[in-house]
Formats: sequence, C-alpha cells, structure tokens
Amino acid sequence: MKQVTQNLSDGRVRVVEVPVPVAGPHGVLVRVERSLVSVGTERAKVELGRSSLLEKARRRPDDVKKVLDRVRRDGLLNTYKMVKGRLEQDSPLGYSVTGTVVGVGELVAGVRAGDRVACAGAGYANHAEMVAVPGSLCARVPDGVSADSAAYTTLGAIAMQGVRQANLTFGDTVLVIGLGLLGLIATQIAKAAGCVVIGFDLDESKVALGLACGADAAVSGGPDDVAAVIESMTAGRGADAVIITASTRSSEPVRLAGQVARDRAPVVVVGDVGMDVPRSPFYEKELSLHLSRSYGPGRYDPLYEEFGIDYPDGYVRWTERRNMEEFLRLVSIGAVRTDLLTTHRFGIDDAPAAYDLIVDVSAAPAPVGVLLEYASEPEQSATGTKVQRPVREPSGQVGIGMIGAGNFATSTLLPALKRQSVDLRGIATATGLRATDVAERDGFAFAAADVADLLTDTATTGVVIATRHDTHARLVADVLRSGRHVFCEKPLALTREELDEVVVAWLASGADAMVGFNRRYSPMARTIRESVDALGAPATIQIRVNAGRIPDDHWIQRLEQGGGRIVGEVCHFVDLAAFLGGGEVRRVAAFGLDNGKSPALQDSLVISMVMSTGSVASITYGAEGDTAVSKESIEVFSAGRTWLIDDFRTLTVAAGGKVERRDSGTVDKGHSSEIATFVALSRGEVVEESSRFEHAVASMDATFAVVEALSSGRVVDVPSRGLARG
Repeated sequence: MKQVTQNLSDGRVRVVEVPVPVAGPHGVLVRVERSLVSVGTERAKVELGRSSLLEKARRRPDDVKKVLDRVRRDGLLNTYKMVKGRLEQDSPLGYSVTGTVVGVGELVAGVRAGDRVACAGAGYANHAEMVAVPGSLCARVPDGVSADSAAYTTLGAIAMQGVRQANLTFGDTVLVIGLGLLGLIATQIAKAAGCVVIGFDLDESKVALGLACGADAAVSGGPDDVAAVIESMTAGRGADAVIITASTRSSEPVRLAGQVARDRAPVVVVGDVGMDVPRSPFYEKELSLHLSRSYGPGRYDPLYEEFGIDYPDGYVRWTERRNMEEFLRLVSIGAVRTDLLTTHRFGIDDAPAAYDLIVDVSAAPAPVGVLLEYASEPEQSATGTKVQRPVREPSGQVGIGMIGAGNFATSTLLPALKRQSVDLRGIATATGLRATDVAERDGFAFAAADVADLLTDTATTGVVIATRHDTHARLVADVLRSGRHVFCEKPLALTREELDEVVVAWLASGADAMVGFNRRYSPMARTIRESVDALGAPATIQIRVNAGRIPDDHWIQRLEQGGGRIVGEVCHFVDLAAFLGGGEVRRVAAFGLDNGKSPALQDSLVISMVMSTGSVASITYGAEGDTAVSKESIEVFSAGRTWLIDDFRTLTVAAGGKVERRDSGTVDKGHSSEIATFVALSRGEVVEESSRFEHAVASMDATFAVVEALSSGRVVDVPSRGLARG
C-alpha cells in the first residue's frame, strides 16, 4: 500500500510502498478515503525536518540534553549510532483520516466491518491507503456526513476540547486568537454553543473566513484594534474567555489575552505559541491559564488509547472519542461546515506537492484545509502485509529474519548481524512503515507487518526478536514451532506461566533458542569467568547498578506490557551473576526501598543470591542515584584475587599485591559476540555450554524468585528444572 512519509534528517516527503498494517486485538483496520493535512502541526514538523542539524538542536534543547546524558553513560560511538539511526528513519505523517472498516480486533466494541469511521492519532491515523487504529480512536460517521467532512474530525475534537476548557456558557463573549483551521472550527463550535464570537488574525483572508464561519466580528491589525472591538461589544467588560489557536513562537497572543480578558476569565491555549506569560494582567485580573491537551481526556493514556479501557460517563463526560463523536454530530446537523475550510485537494501520489504548498509562505490562496484523496478501490498491492524488494539470487549464507525495528534493534543488533555475513531475509514491524524503511536501508529481502510472512519464508533459518516485552514469549514459541532458531531480547517472558509455555515449545521443537543476556558475552565478564574457573574456588560477587529513574507511566512500568524493571531489566544482572558464579541461582532474598511501590514494580532494591556452585552474589539496583556516576560496577572476589569492571570500559585485576588496569577504550557489553553465537547456532554449529538455552530459563526463574522474595519477605528457593530434550 502507499503511505506518505518524511525523512527526519532532511525533511524530504515521499510516497512509499509499505506493508498493510496488522490490527491487534484492540485495533481496527480501515481503508482510507480521505485524510486531512494539519497545516499548522505538519508544517512545523516538515520545517523542522528540513532545518540544519544545528537548528534542530536549537529547537529541541531537551533532546540535546538527553543525547549528552547518553554519551556519558554509553559512550560517544554508541550514542552516535543511536542518533544517526533515528535521523535516517522515515516518519509517518498525518493524524486525521476517514474511511471504511475492513477488519476489527476481537476486543473492540461498537465498531463493525463495513462501518464508516473517522480515526485519530499520530502514528495511527496516518496518510496511507490502509491504517490500523485503536478502537478507542475511532468514531462512527453518521449517515449524510461526507468523507470530506469526516476527515476533519481529529482537528474538530482538538478545537472542541479547547472550547470545553473555556467553560463557556450561553451568551458568553469569546475571543478566538488565530483563525487557522483550529480557530475556524472553534469559532463554529462556540457559535453552536450560543456564544458571541470575535475572531482575530493577522491575515485578512483568514478574517474573511472567520466571518463566513459565523463569527460576530473578526479583526486584523494590532492588539489595540482587537481591544477596541471587544470593549465596544462587551460594554467595556472584556472577553468572557479567550481561546488561543495561533501557531507562533511569539508570546504576543498570550499578552493580548491578558489585555482583553475580563476579570477572572479563562485563557485557553490550544495552539503552539510562546508562553512568556506577563504576570501583571494575569495577577491583577486573576486570570486562569489552561493548556488544552489535544483531543480530550484519554489522550496519552495508554490504557485508554491502546487497551480500550474507557472512562465512566459519570466521571469523565467528554473523552477524546466522545469529542470526536460530538464533532461529527455537529457536522451532521449543519452546525459546523467544513466545506468552507477546504482550500486544496491532492491525490496521495501528489502528497509531496501538498507539503511544499503548506510550507510556502507566498502561496495564494493560503492553505487552510488540505485534503488527500484515495482510490475507492485500492490496487491489489495495497492489501498485502508483505512488500518484496528486488529479487536477488540466494547467497548461500544463513537466512536471518528480524521482528521489531526499534532503535536498539537497528543501532545495536542489526549492525552486529551485518558483520556476520548473513542473508537478511524479512523484517516485520506492527505498522510496516518502519520495516520498509529498514529493509530499504539495510538490505532485507522483504518487509512485512505480519510475522507469519517471516515464518513461512523457506530461506529463513533464524529469527531475531526485538519487540516490546509482552510479545516475547508468544513470538518465541511461534518461531520455535515453525522449526526456526530464535534469538529473543530479554526478558524471555513476563510470568512463570509464559516461561512454561516457551519451555514446552522449545522441548517439542528441533530448533534452539537464545536470550539477549549479552553481558555474559562481554570480553571482561568472560575474562573473569575463565579466571574463576581456573582457580576452582567459589566467588563473592557484587553488582551495583545506578539505573536512574524512568517515568511511572513508561511502558516498562506497566506489568502487562513491560513487566516492571525487575523482570524487564534486573534479569540482566541476575544472569550476569549466575554466569560469573559458574552456576544457577538456587536461593534468593530481596529487600526493596520503602517508596510506596508494589514488589513487582520496585526499582530500588538489594538482592542476595546463592549459586549451585557455592558462589554468592549481591545486586544493588537503584533508581534514586545521580546519573553522573557510572551506571554499572561489578566486583568479583575469589581465592585471593579481585576483579572490578567499571561500566564495561575498564577492567581492574588485583592479585599478589599488584593491580593492573585494562582500558578497552570502548563500551563492549557483549552484543556482537552474542549475535555471532546466534548466527553460528543458526548455521547448525555447536556453541559453547554457557550459551545453552537452559541457562537463560534458569535466570528467568531466578528473576521471578526476586519478585516473590520481595512480596513474601522470605528467602525463596529456586529449584532446577532439569531441562533435557529427548
């Protein structure tokens, strides 16, 4: 199918062929008829993409800080690869579409195949022939509402939420600053609510549109001109509310709002404007400043948007979906007219011209509503979940496929794979666009949105899984059942039950599996393990992890998706301790910080472990520290010798009263070595004992025991599974 994308490094907009996305259990698959280009938001995105790297940094200082922090923690080379990978990828454009439902996930209610729907959401409701959108971001289109009008629904919901934030009542006088698309829709909604509306814009053509959309007055010129009109129309009282829908780096709209608003009036910021708020008028009038959050309640809440958990009407009357539905109702009764707003139309093949138009400040007439139109009957290629790149002759090398193409996969795992001279077969991602981008750049044979396309490719021998944690166990089991070897990033599973299912699939399969416990493959860890083995004595191991905080609403912190930081991240260090100790973990005790978090979501804790070899280990994992200090420190003591790893940059060895410090010059946590081992496994070669799948399963069992120890407050035994294939 065709999709409109933008390259983040140079801002280039193009139409590419990508696989049709797959709608999950909470999703809806829609064949698109129209999509709306958001002139303000998408212009800003394209202009940022077309700007220099220095200008990008100047506009995004928060991102620059994150990069500098990453350099300190992961090194310049690894950070450079990460940034380069992000800038080189294609990004989807668009977030407001309408079309016909062709598929519905089993957990979606209120939508059926054949329904006409309006869809919202950046990354979901893209400019594409087919989109997969969460059911909570779809609203059924009433009979009589055209596709042209329904395409405006997302922008309508944004404008409506801004109007709601103003708490308008019948007869209120409201000033709308900025008569672009959002301002013109907000004008009509406020009029439908029985308000007196005054519009303001610097562009006289927008002022004329404001009057056509029902504004009682519309003004161009300067702040004094606006103030004079408001004073005249309100008998000197001032505006009962101000809604700012402008887009400018200047703070002048906020200053104007403070000047013309009446005492204790609400000022609602919907557009992206400067926020240098003048204290004097806001203090003297006791004005309230509101920032309207997109389409309404539910926005940015993954439980609502991704999993369809709605808010009860009695507590949250107007969610983002209900705002979308109400906008469509207003359109259906003629209270909002979108035909007044549409200034330009383009077919999807001409989408790059549409973006050239919206960034052209000299364009006449100035674009307001720009629609993209799609064929009523898509070509056959628009319905496939797989896009084949130019056919090539079999290379004779082992065929490797990949599921997931996030930043870690493309900046770390994929380069390691390419160094192994493998035949890169298929790459699959949920949306398909990312898969197409990576396939084109890195030389995969095909891109897919459906994992089944990888598992039916006869040339694929091994599959690398680098998706979100909640998909790991299911995908590993599916790959093993297909008879292919599998490498899965940690964690292998989120629960013991999932782990049991993976083990059953592994025992029944002729294929083998590895887990991305990469630290056991690092040269420094291997040096220590070899030395301890040679000494023949148990070891005392101390691992300190200065993990740093991550937001509580991050997906890793959601048990059903990320598993929490113990299962999702601490498993790395449980496995490293087991590797250094030369055995499997047999007993676990754990103590967490009294920070109000549940045991499964604890992120500041101390773990004590006893190994089957008699070695003991302690892991201190903390989220409360300063990230200026190194992230990982590993100390091992055995038979009169000491080893110290600092962030996998340096290894200090002390023996016989002498200290030797070895500096690698780079950070090597073992990723390349583990991928080389997986490729060898996929070729049918015998790999070393420490790479056996049984060890990864044992480390996951020990990790689950950590959570159990925290929950129960007791020492937990970790019995051996005694895994053996028949």
